Amino acid sequence: MKGRIGIAVKRAAATILMVAATAVAAHAEPKHGIAMYGEPALPPDFVSLPYANPDAPKGGRMVFGEAGGFDSLNPYIVKGRAPWGLGVHVVETMMARSIDEPFTLYGLLAESVETDESRSWVEFTLRDEARFSDGSPVTIEDVMWSYETLGTIGHPRYQTAWGKVAKMEQTGPRSVRITFNTEDRELALLMGMRPILKKAQWEGMDFAESTLDAPIGSGPYVVDKFEPGRFISFRRNPDYWGKDLPVNRGTNNLDEIRYDYFGDAGVVFEAFKAGEINIWAETNSAKWLTQYDFPAVTSGEVVKSVIPHSRPSGISGLVMNTRLPVFQDWRVREAMTLVFNFEFINQTLNGGTEPRITSYFSNSVLGMDHGPAAGRVAELLSPYADELVPGTIEGYSLPVGDGTELNRGNTRKAIALIEEAGWAVDNGVLKNAAGEPFTFEIVLSQGATETQSIVDIYIEALKRLGINPVVSIVDSAQYTERTKAYDFGMAFYTRSLSLSPGNEQLLYWGRKGVTEPGSRNWMGVDSEAIEAMVAAMVGAADQDEFIAATKALDRILTAGRYVIPIWYSREARVAHSRHLRYPDTLPVYGYWPGFIPEVWWWED
Repeated sequence: MKGRIGIAVKRAAATILMVAATAVAAHAEPKHGIAMYGEPALPPDFVSLPYANPDAPKGGRMVFGEAGGFDSLNPYIVKGRAPWGLGVHVVETMMARSIDEPFTLYGLLAESVETDESRSWVEFTLRDEARFSDGSPVTIEDVMWSYETLGTIGHPRYQTAWGKVAKMEQTGPRSVRITFNTEDRELALLMGMRPILKKAQWEGMDFAESTLDAPIGSGPYVVDKFEPGRFISFRRNPDYWGKDLPVNRGTNNLDEIRYDYFGDAGVVFEAFKAGEINIWAETNSAKWLTQYDFPAVTSGEVVKSVIPHSRPSGISGLVMNTRLPVFQDWRVREAMTLVFNFEFINQTLNGGTEPRITSYFSNSVLGMDHGPAAGRVAELLSPYADELVPGTIEGYSLPVGDGTELNRGNTRKAIALIEEAGWAVDNGVLKNAAGEPFTFEIVLSQGATETQSIVDIYIEALKRLGINPVVSIVDSAQYTERTKAYDFGMAFYTRSLSLSPGNEQLLYWGRKGVTEPGSRNWMGVDSEAIEAMVAAMVGAADQDEFIAATKALDRILTAGRYVIPIWYSREARVAHSRHLRYPDTLPVYGYWPGFIPEVWWWED
């Protein structure tokens, strides 16, 4: 296992820190792949992705357990809850991502990609052999219809990039060119990752409405059976058109991929112990050490694997909704963070083993420095100094408690800050000058037992400030609807972040999300500086500029005190059937879509 960790970390360092400043400007010409900076790591004649086993056998099944349910089979719109696997196993994109490189795409539906030096346009040439699962050809008409439909009435994650398209035109029998109206080097890659749907299937239907009609895709799997809210099964298509492409060799090995749905995560784990599902990713380190002594483990039928990664920590914790007046003052948000007794909570729930998230991009070269901003980072932030909260430029680190349950020192600091913000305790209740109590609602998803344990401890700390929030535990459907509508004061929030952040950051914390429902800007942050940093990231001509802009964004988000972070893990802990195997060579991203279940296989 140490060898695997060394390989992953060395590869990450070599790839992420590679600077493209020495790259010679290339003339536009069709290529097999495209990278955000420099050239793709794999040559045109590569055999397979480095983390795939081209000799992996076909067969077997992988059964996942999910908490919650689904009521739609259209994952490309805001309405409804669709199963995760539809967009992964059934539908394809023009280009395929390598999760061994920060942001590199190789041809999938497209046999080639072409762009100019400034990335002001991109052109894809469709493979002549590309077919939908019903045997019909994938056409340029399908491609163009998919781009326009997703960009205009699809989920907001597609509409943001489409707003930067000046025109789309067919340039040949199997080619399409997209020209941009904005300087944004990431757009050429984003267009390569748009789902391609069959236009004929949707004729006469309202694409924006939820449906239980399974999409006809060109991918390696088709929807086999499903019952809304209970399970969905994907069957490998033996006639899949693209099985011999280099990006697909050694992938899509399992005959069946199934997702079973349960009431909550605790029930899912019990289903795993009973053998109803055959793979489970454990997020609690203490549980990993103490609760994996059930019969299937002791007999060897279930094995425990530790899979390291070199990606950013992302952000996970309690998000504060700044649309509400009580959370609009940064001093209040800092007070909320001060009384969150991380050290005590981590010790109680994890035995103190997990590191805390220190910023949104921590655990990577993209993470902010915690001292004063310097160099290019300071230059990028300087024009927005008046907007930024204290600590953004000067330097900010999360408060550290004393490890005791009472956490007296941080509690005193929190009281001083919240009083400075205009609140005071009156008969044991925190109130403002108008006599209104400081109150808000914490909304949690039913069955999220670890989150509920965190909140239970936090509530006791808040009471010492005279705050008694309402805790509402709702089912997964209500949780989805309430968070889409930003109908909460606090909620549990997780955003996984990659080594190639770009335009999707506007969906996460862009200004449109303050009022537009369905975005991932749950905190309601409204910041010109954030949008400027994202623009600098996607417009960066080299890796150094990109890293500086991302570090600056990380500072704005972290010092903004919008989320009270908990912990992350530098590795995935995965218990699975002994028949399920994965390659010895691990990608930079580790246990991540593209690795699981794509390159796993079944061995009797």
